[in-house]
Amino acid sequence: MTSLLQLAAEKESADVTDWAARVGWVVGLLLFIALVYWLMREGWKWRGTLQSDLPELPGAPSEPGPAKLELSGRYHGSTSAGQWLDRIVAHGLGTRSRVELTLTDAGLDVVRPGAADFFIPAAQLREARLDKGIAGKVLAEGGLLIVTWEHGEKLLDSGFRSDHAAEQAEWVEAINNMINTSTTEGTAR
Repeated sequence: MTSLLQLAAEKESADVTDWAARVGWVVGLLLFIALVYWLMREGWKWRGTLQSDLPELPGAPSEPGPAKLELSGRYHGSTSAGQWLDRIVAHGLGTRSRVELTLTDAGLDVVRPGAADFFIPAAQLREARLDKGIAGKVLAEGGLLIVTWEHGEKLLDSGFRSDHAAEQAEWVEAINNMINTSTTEGTAR
């Protein structure tokens, strides 16, 4: 028993923390995080520069007509059609935001508080479907309303998520019926 007491009495105190080394590591880590953030920001700006050939987004007409459907939810971004990871950032299309969608005979009005609003004329609508993902957002199958539309000479997919997911199927049917009706009228003339 005395050997334990002697051993406890002879124990040295712990080494003092090397504060200079610890501060150096923290500063180095913060600089690394800042560098990564700056590189991501530059990549976003470069992507916008590469997509500068996209024309300005159309605004809503002064008299769009009565609303067929209205939806409140989230806008998750736009991508090149069929390429769900190729995000479009030009003209603010890559900015996620709340959204108020209104479908009229004139087209689809996209109102985004805090981001640029835009309008998709009925003649530019190509398809609507339910899907599971778009760049940066993946949900259960059928969790996103994807609207395919033509802007300039490029086909785009825009992803929306309703606050009430059950109403998204009604939107797909209404948009596709609108497209089919305008296509049928165009060929009948």
